[in-house]
Amino acid sequence: MNTLLDEYYRYDLHNAGFIERKFTIGEENTLIYGISQSGKSSLLKNYLLSHKKPTYLYLDCRDIRLNIEELNNTLPQFCRENKISILALDNYHESIRLFEIEQILLTSEVLLELPFSALQLPLLDYEEFLAFESKFDSTALNHFFQLGGFPAMHRIPSEERVLYLQSTLQRALDPIEFSILSQASKMVTQKVSAFNLYERLKSERKISKDKLYLHLESMYKRGYLKSLSKYNHPSAVKKLYLCDIAIKHALVLQKHFGRLFENLIFSELDKHGIECYYDEGIDFFLPQRQQIIIASPFANEHALFKKVEALEAFIVSNRVREVIVVTMNLESTLSHPVSRIEMIPFERWALSEGEE
Repeated sequence: MNTLLDEYYRYDLHNAGFIERKFTIGEENTLIYGISQSGKSSLLKNYLLSHKKPTYLYLDCRDIRLNIEELNNTLPQFCRENKISILALDNYHESIRLFEIEQILLTSEVLLELPFSALQLPLLDYEEFLAFESKFDSTALNHFFQLGGFPAMHRIPSEERVLYLQSTLQRALDPIEFSILSQASKMVTQKVSAFNLYERLKSERKISKDKLYLHLESMYKRGYLKSLSKYNHPSAVKKLYLCDIAIKHALVLQKHFGRLFENLIFSELDKHGIECYYDEGIDFFLPQRQQIIIASPFANEHALFKKVEALEAFIVSNRVREVIVVTMNLESTLSHPVSRIEMIPFERWALSEGEE
């Protein structure tokens, strides 16, 4: 095991083309967690490369040459002998025993119960995405719809992106979870219960309810799937969203631009940690801002007035200050007796959320 550790210790880390994220690692013990290909390893390596090489040891815990029992017996002594102050365990699993050292950095798909600073790394929001673009022009939003928030998609040739994402998800997920994700991709933005998914999947494969519920809970916990509760009705059926719209492009041929657009707006709200709910006729209600957000890529004023009229009771009873209609490129402010209606292009809306 010393031979393998020495091999890793001598490696020159490479992190070519790293682009700064909104997230940084401090000097404390830190767990970086998030779904596969969210950029955890790149963030970790960028931090290590800012330190002198002899001071850190980087290990990828997926390496099949690592014998866990031997590693647990050997690693503390190896770090002491080489005066290593930073231990970085990429793709960490809990069978690896941790010990006292100046700083430990871990990456994982899930939040682990450790007395560490926890850094959840989401996929790129629109503002971060723009930093990955070679040039900022009118094509940027279209690229965002095509590529989504996976950082690696920018360096993958266009004809390989779908297969790349498919293989990434197949490696990261259990076969049942991959089937769940494929089925969920057909049901984005709809009210979907675990039983609904079970009914869809049981015709494709043999699966018990208990097993499906267990895997579904894991996918929500790890962040591959997202849900949205109904306002003031926590037991009502939740709306289903994907962590990234690129997944729908990769797994199903079915297209529905309106649903993709709504999922995109949800993702921006989710990445910025903004509390929101749905209600009948309302895509997103933000109680702390007293704001309703409607996803309407190709809105027209007449239809909006009719929609807001149907929501008057909700607007009055919940003291809604404004209705924000996120569009593709339409921009306008409308006067309405019960609430201000503002039509904002997605690009401007998403960048203003990034400044909050």
